[in-house]
Amino acid sequence: MGEFELIERFFRRGATTTPAGPVALGIGDDCALLQPAPGQQLAISTDMLVEGRHFLEDTDPAALGHKALAVNLSDLAACGAEPLAFTLALALPPERARDEAWLGSLAQGLFALADAHHCALVGGDTTAGPLNLCITVFGQVPAGRALRRDGACAGDDIWVSGTPGRARLGLQALRGEITLTPAALALARAQLERPTPRLALGRTLRGIASSAIDVSDGLVGDLGHVLAASSVGAAIDTATLVQVLADSLPSPGSDPHLSEDDLRTAALSGGDDYELAFTAAPGLRAAVLATAQASGTPVTRVGHIEAAPGLRLLGADGQPISPHYRSFDHFA
Repeated sequence: MGEFELIERFFRRGATTTPAGPVALGIGDDCALLQPAPGQQLAISTDMLVEGRHFLEDTDPAALGHKALAVNLSDLAACGAEPLAFTLALALPPERARDEAWLGSLAQGLFALADAHHCALVGGDTTAGPLNLCITVFGQVPAGRALRRDGACAGDDIWVSGTPGRARLGLQALRGEITLTPAALALARAQLERPTPRLALGRTLRGIASSAIDVSDGLVGDLGHVLAASSVGAAIDTATLVQVLADSLPSPGSDPHLSEDDLRTAALSGGDDYELAFTAAPGLRAAVLATAQASGTPVTRVGHIEAAPGLRLLGADGQPISPHYRSFDHFA
């Protein structure tokens, strides 16, 4: 099977000359043409998944297709944007290019999520090489209303969606570093391999959140980007984060070495959750909870923004704890 037959069989879907919605021209030409609605700005983001770095060799291909798009949709969520379309650049080892069942499952997982969010594949590239999926996603957001990283103010609450740290525990369990019960492992592995992009929450936070970011490399690092962009500091209640993570896992672990610090490390340093971290004024707590309920997304208040620079991590007694927690860095 050659390159163009592979594209035609697994990644080209229907007519592309007169598609509906914002896609004026899709797959089949040198460029795709998108037309955002009047009064909207384009939101664009790119993420890459590399085998051995972002996913394990035995990852279910349908889950891999889902995750490749989900991590990009999560960036749109952090911006408060609505998906429009995406491109896919795919590098395949020869054995994968010949595996029709694997390719079919990859495409199924990819398009199931794309269809759920009305996000069309409009182009890309394929090549031989180590397994690598690179997606660029395009969205739209009302002009001047995008959520950004530079709006956090002293006194703002810090919120997180979902359960930061659960994906980290899933990865550790798959590597044999910790032991989780079957039920806990199933939840943690689903968080790792099939994250849920918080698009509905992101859209409803427009006009409420003062800043936002998606948690992809770990909460301390990603929140640090918000603090740097906003020229502020923060204090984080780590006990609340640990409790949220522990409560999310039925009988969390049978490994006697899975300690409170393991849970704290996962919640603060673990990546791959693709939850949202955002800030909002204390007077908007009821509005935050209402939007969370409307979007079907659990949220937890885990700290506050401070005027003085730096990130303070507080224990259950409200006293500072060791700041040795670090987020993932590809080149560190």
